[in-house]
Amino acid sequence: MTAYKLLALDMDGTLLDSRKQVLPKTAAALERLAAAGVAVAFSTGRGLAELSDYVPNLPFIKYGSCISGGLVYDFSNQRTVFAHPFETKLALEVMAVTRQEAPMVHILTTTQSVAAAEALPHMADFHMGIYQGMFDRICTPVDDMPAFVRANEGAVCKVNLYHRSAESRERTRARLEEAGLAVQLAYAEETSLEVSPAGVSKAEGLSHLCDYLGITLAEAVAVGDAPNDTQALQVVGLPVAMGNATPDIKALAKMVVADNDHDGIAEVVAEVFGVTA
Repeated sequence: MTAYKLLALDMDGTLLDSRKQVLPKTAAALERLAAAGVAVAFSTGRGLAELSDYVPNLPFIKYGSCISGGLVYDFSNQRTVFAHPFETKLALEVMAVTRQEAPMVHILTTTQSVAAAEALPHMADFHMGIYQGMFDRICTPVDDMPAFVRANEGAVCKVNLYHRSAESRERTRARLEEAGLAVQLAYAEETSLEVSPAGVSKAEGLSHLCDYLGITLAEAVAVGDAPNDTQALQVVGLPVAMGNATPDIKALAKMVVADNDHDGIAEVVAEVFGVTA
């Protein structure tokens, strides 16, 4: 065993394979790691509603830095450790500034996943078709998104903007930057732009989780594959990139493992933590 006490895992492209499932070998490795006394956590842009398909089958993952660090949750005690929601005015400004590109608007609150009703059945148009089944199960369709935001003051943690093209996403980003709003922007998927309150990041979430666990960030290992994992990898003791990671993420990492379809996470458990079957 090493001195590392926390393994923080991005989900899409990292813990989950291309079919959005956890490979059996990876699940078994994580269960052994947790039994050896290492804390295992999600480090994900997903919210609690979007984790509902996975948490019951992965009881050894007891913690989550969710919503890109905007919510830290203790699953074993069903307790919110930390939350950093939008101010209502700011969330409304984000939607107003980005309206011109007509993206699919998806909101994560402290408990819900909510999307614009007219776009929800057509996620493939926004390069998000692989998530259609999950969204159909767990996402609440809303006709008036600004009205929803006003009615849920203090609960909105992230606004996801799904675009029809990468060029459209770039125009949205440029408008947000020109508006000078106090937001944090991150690319995800092919054409998605994640918008969080300024200061929110996976690094912030992991920092609060480490405080909760009584450990330091230097004692944490984080694994990721995409630009929205950048800040988490920059602050932990050991940053690890998946084999399918983008070149910039691989450049940040001290270790690169197999891709998400070939049990890269099981490789981390064996090689970094020394926990084998």
